Amino acid sequence: MNKEFDKNMLITGISLALLAGALVSLQTIFNSKVNERTGSWSTTTLVLFTGFIASFLISLLVEGKNTFSFQHMQPWYWLSGAIGVGVVFCLVQGMKLLGPTYAISIVLTSQLSFALLFDSMGWLGLEQIPFSWNQLLGVLVIVGGIVLFKFGGGNSEKSDPSDTSDKSPGSLQSNS
Repeated sequence: MNKEFDKNMLITGISLALLAGALVSLQTIFNSKVNERTGSWSTTTLVLFTGFIASFLISLLVEGKNTFSFQHMQPWYWLSGAIGVGVVFCLVQGMKLLGPTYAISIVLTSQLSFALLFDSMGWLGLEQIPFSWNQLLGVLVIVGGIVLFKFGGGNSEKSDPSDTSDKSPGSLQSNS
């Protein structure tokens, strides 16, 4: 029975993590589209405000009065919302500069690297998990995959169908 419970928890955890990854990617694309029509700070405000309203209402429905129960919470945990401002702002800017796939790849690798560091050091109240070279190798393999994705062949430049200039290396033609 205990093995079945552990298996169900594992499957549920993996499913939720996959869903979170999909939602983060979807939210980042939506944020980028909002940012095309407003500024970065307006986008960040809108995203966090609508997130606050949604999570507040769901919390009231699910947890009722316990929504306002904050006992035994470290004061510095309150910084999480402010950190969220940095997350949204940096994601929006990263997507604008790098494109969605490359930016998200770097974000996820950074998340994994810092999670490894925080777990290994037992920082921020986490249970310390011993560091292993296999964990570092896993992160480095992902970094190698991102480098391969970005620089590993193929022309990643977006072509403009209205641009008729010859951009071949031997061309001397200039359309300025």
